[in-house]
Amino acid sequence: MPTETVPEQDVRSDEEAVVARPWVTIVWNDPVNLMSYVAYVFRSYFGYSEQKAERLMLQVHQEGRAVVATGSREAMEVDVQAMHGFGLWATLQREDA
Repeated sequence: MPTETVPEQDVRSDEEAVVARPWVTIVWNDPVNLMSYVAYVFRSYFGYSEQKAERLMLQVHQEGRAVVATGSREAMEVDVQAMHGFGLWATLQREDA
């Protein structure tokens, strides 16, 4: 009885798509930190311009969360720990497809 096999290249392309998806650091809104402090953290830690830091801070405030960095899992773990060190609520996850 013949069996159907999936071509090897199809399997690899699916695996490569999963591996290629980067990780993101997400900062969540909280009732504790001032908006000016959140913008300060984004400027001082990530080196973002005042405009970008303000835009991300407003996104956190208005939408409840913002993706503030993208990269490898290890780099995003470092960023999440840094955000916790600043007193911000942060998590990491795979970037949305």
